[in-house]
Amino acid sequence: MKTTLTVTSRGVVTLPAKLRRALGLKADSQLIAETTPEGLLLRPAVTLPIEIYTEKRVREFDEAEADLDQFLRSRRSRKKSAR
Repeated sequence: MKTTLTVTSRGVVTLPAKLRRALGLKADSQLIAETTPEGLLLRPAVTLPIEIYTEKRVREFDEAEADLDQFLRSRRSRKKSAR
């Protein structure tokens, strides 16, 4: 699909609704703008949500890891003693 776009004095470019729908773009979608030998390339940006862990949550991870380590060690020792 080709279309002509206009850049405003503020640098704003509006993508027509038909083009946004075809690309699955919604309000606040992010695009990557890249210069290429052919001109300007716009493509959807992939963004992933991140979680910032509290100290309490980090301790929970550490405790779960320690529990798993203890479980695996006891399982290994049981296998050795069964031989």
